Amino acid sequence: MTITLQIPRPLRPECNGAAELHIPAATVREALARLREDHPQLYRSVCDETGAVRRHVNLFVNNDHIRDRDGLETSLAAGDAVHILPAVSGG
Repeated sequence: MTITLQIPRPLRPECNGAAELHIPAATVREALARLREDHPQLYRSVCDETGAVRRHVNLFVNNDHIRDRDGLETSLAAGDAVHILPAVSGG
């Protein structure tokens, strides 16, 4: 099954400018593992050295934050979209 990984503009240089990636994955963890293999620089922007999602990065499956579901074990279905949203701050 294939899902779509939506890449925000600031992170696109780390995956050859792609706005989205189509990857096979049954869970968010599997999607991130595929990202680690295919686009290691992008993976390092999303996950830390332990494999946890960085504090300043939010992951949504369709409209739901993964923390409101099953975290990295959140199940994915064909056609789902996983959105990477870096936190925005400033003053």
